[in-house]
Amino acid sequence: MSRIGRMPISVPAGVEIKNENNFVTVKGSKGEISKQFSKELGIEIADGVVNVTRPSDNKKHKSLHGLTRTLIANMIEGVTNGFSKTLEVEGVGYRVAKQGKDLVMNLGFSHQVIMPEKNGVTVDVPNPNKIVISGIDKQAVGQFAAEVREKRPPEPYKGKGIRYEGERIIRKEGKAGKGKK
Repeated sequence: MSRIGRMPISVPAGVEIKNENNFVTVKGSKGEISKQFSKELGIEIADGVVNVTRPSDNKKHKSLHGLTRTLIANMIEGVTNGFSKTLEVEGVGYRVAKQGKDLVMNLGFSHQVIMPEKNGVTVDVPNPNKIVISGIDKQAVGQFAAEVREKRPPEPYKGKGIRYEGERIIRKEGKAGKGKK
């Protein structure tokens, strides 16, 4: 039995969860998320607890068991607390700003990089070197953060670029000069 899949999910107060043919809808204070899960698995909601069961021990059911349970837990977490990722911008002249619903970044290119907010994801710029991406869908927040980071990933020589908060960049030595013989 999957160790993660068999763990029950407790539903906190103020969260409403519905299951119709494995189409799960979770509604909370931050918003509402819906997702269709495999019809082969059993999703039972009773007394403020959600349990996911699988019909057999074949490989497909085993792999879907823990995944389904984790996705439902993330949906509940998202509508109660939300998810956020913080990015740091490092480099001389590198800065970010918010103009309306767009994220405007100066990243050392000859032009500004402009990224509009996506549905369900909000972008905040508390200072010119920090980007906070938040939302209720963990996958959407992580995907948007990865797309922003992709515009100028950190380079290993000077460490310039966009990195996740707390990310450690492995630095390299510069090219050494020719040695004397």
